[in-house]
Amino acid sequence: MTQPAALPVVTRADDRHRYEITVDGRLAGFTAYRDLGEQRVFYHTEIDDAFAGQGLAFTLVQQALTDVRDTGHRIVPVCPYVAKFLRKQEEFSDITDPVTVEIRHWLRAQLGG
Repeated sequence: MTQPAALPVVTRADDRHRYEITVDGRLAGFTAYRDLGEQRVFYHTEIDDAFAGQGLAFTLVQQALTDVRDTGHRIVPVCPYVAKFLRKQEEFSDITDPVTVEIRHWLRAQLGG
């Protein structure tokens, strides 16, 4: 009998400014953010190659954005994957703000670049 596949678990790691997805206790990926007032600015999403092709990025971002809604924040999709996700998943359009030049400059300063 084969073991059932482990369900992915998404958690918010505020100390690292990211949401993480684990599978069987192993870190499989993350989506990173910085907060600007009530805006949660997502700037990078990454899934480890060992977990590629399992739909984990979709699960990660969907659960992260659901958490953003639950906490009363708004979404700013600087990350290309988050932006692509939002174009296809319109249920978050009411809490999505556009990426502006000012936000890009602010984010660059936050990240030390």
